[in-house]
Amino acid sequence: MLRSIILSLPFVVGIAQAEDTIVVTAERRAAPIEDAPASIAVVDSDKLRRINADHIAEALARAPGVNLHRGSGAEHLTAIRSPVLTGGAGAGSFLFLENGVALRSAGFANVNGLFDANFEIADQIEIVRGPSGALYGANAIHGVVNVLTPKPGADLSVFAEVFGDTEARFKGKGVISGGNQAQQFLAGVSVTSEAGYRENAGLDQQKFNLRHFANGDAYTIDTIFSFVNTEQETAGFIFGRDTLFDRDARRTNDFPQAYRDAKSLRLQSTLALNLDEKTELRITPYGRWNEMEFPQHFLPSNALEENSHWSIGVQSAVYHDAGKLSVITGVDAEYTEGALREFQERSTIFSFTQGLHYDYDVSAVNASVFLTADYALNSKTTVRAGVRVDGSTYQYENNAPDGIVGRFLRLPDQTDKFLTASPKVSIRHHFSDAFSGYASYARGARPPQTTDLYRLQINQTGDRARPELIDAFEAGFNASPAEAIQLSLAGYFMDKRNFFFRDADGFNVANGKTRHVGMEADVAITLHETFEIVSAVSWAAHTYRFNRATGNIFESIMSGADVDTAPRLLANTRVIWRPAPALTLEVEWRKIGEYFTDAANDHSYEGYDLVNIRGQAHLSDRLSAYVTLRNVGDTLYAERADFAFGRERFFPGEERTLGIGFRFQQ
Repeated sequence: MLRSIILSLPFVVGIAQAEDTIVVTAERRAAPIEDAPASIAVVDSDKLRRINADHIAEALARAPGVNLHRGSGAEHLTAIRSPVLTGGAGAGSFLFLENGVALRSAGFANVNGLFDANFEIADQIEIVRGPSGALYGANAIHGVVNVLTPKPGADLSVFAEVFGDTEARFKGKGVISGGNQAQQFLAGVSVTSEAGYRENAGLDQQKFNLRHFANGDAYTIDTIFSFVNTEQETAGFIFGRDTLFDRDARRTNDFPQAYRDAKSLRLQSTLALNLDEKTELRITPYGRWNEMEFPQHFLPSNALEENSHWSIGVQSAVYHDAGKLSVITGVDAEYTEGALREFQERSTIFSFTQGLHYDYDVSAVNASVFLTADYALNSKTTVRAGVRVDGSTYQYENNAPDGIVGRFLRLPDQTDKFLTASPKVSIRHHFSDAFSGYASYARGARPPQTTDLYRLQINQTGDRARPELIDAFEAGFNASPAEAIQLSLAGYFMDKRNFFFRDADGFNVANGKTRHVGMEADVAITLHETFEIVSAVSWAAHTYRFNRATGNIFESIMSGADVDTAPRLLANTRVIWRPAPALTLEVEWRKIGEYFTDAANDHSYEGYDLVNIRGQAHLSDRLSAYVTLRNVGDTLYAERADFAFGRERFFPGEERTLGIGFRFQQ
């Protein structure tokens, strides 16, 4: 595998041209990416328009070490320097933000959380790889994804786009912005309607953003409103390789009754106030509301789950820059009320009993304090140290009779409290204007998800979910050896404990341990002003570091075995050609390496290679047309492969798809 990476590097690439300055918000404010002692990838507005992603997974695949498995419709499972994680681990190990505010409250996260972000009209997406808890806190275990809404401008501007493809997928989006130097407004909308690649798997989704920016002499106020409505029919796994490689059978859906309906609202307003020449205060009050319902088609019960939560909170930070010393400190606080109800209409099957399974409410208080300091040892070397302490209190109230019903365990009312600390120390050194490096240690920590604590079953092991901890060591190197070459390399070593998951027997494991070791390359080479090669490559080993025997001897866990659904090799390489000022062509090669599909490493999926072609032509100063041809080779592949209950199962990927769109910009 290592040899494969080395052979791939000459064909690799990734950020922007060497003379560009990339600005990111990894410090909860804008800062040059070259000053950040961390691995950060940026997908800017030009790339987002060139990709024209049907699913956010297509955009995030441009970052090394990132792998999203597309599910049905807008669903996804995420990996960032990790295996593809499911359940509470998949929901709680990644922090999904829009404009710096979490899409969902810590403890109430959604494994499909990114479908609440309006990436379709985003101006930029930032991916921070590795633990980022020192500033962001809970859920920033393996990484952070921050989707940034376009900023309004003083001049009137209009952007509109329509798109359709051969899979009966139709999309439209529009953004209008204007104002004056003191008051600026923006409204953006995106709409998606698709019949679905598979039977009974359509998607209808609407997203809306409003943004207002007020600019005063010593302050700014930035207010953002977001709304998302998702209605989808859901397709589940198909079973067996014969089905995967049958062009008709792979489009079938054994779960035509399945669906997912979700809505979300968010409102935030950031006041940035200059206290003096060296000090800035930022305060962001916010509120959010989410609700979702879906039948659990992946279980024999097909029980209907309804969950919701609303939150009010505030983020605050003081930035003080005093010569060699820069300090960021602040307090965050949030109050959340959530609810979950699960009801089975079907007759009792096995231990899945007809009737009410769960009905409970949880109120949560989260409070955090953080401090980060940068000190310039000299003109080339800067050290950084920071720590964040998060306190969480969950007040659980059971609305159903306590005790056991079938396989379901309902706890009596109770209160749980968690206290976690997330420190980070780093050093960055500029060897010259063209070469720099950094090294860091960070700890990520998060409280358990509420579903891991209160949605219990009778086959619990007795150990309750505990705060998950990860210790990470990282070293990186950035170089621009020539004006047309930009290279980023990173290596990391991470140990995680208190990994909570369900084993092959259906028992909860509260004390799982895993190790994550990897290398990443992100390179950009401009061979000519009209020709670029861009790529992101990663090699990683994600392994269990404990033993666990199960009744199903074929799924026992052995220390040193690969965690299932963790390909060691990921690569995304693009060749970009601009044969004329008005014409851009891109060829993308995406490689997903082989991975095991069960914990015992007895079954595997060989991975896949896909080629996509994209082209854009400016028809006039205001109008452009673009074409996408996805899966050029018409490969029959699986977005996700798994082995369970004695058989292989897959989420099939789309076959060759041609799309055409038009953009208008003024």
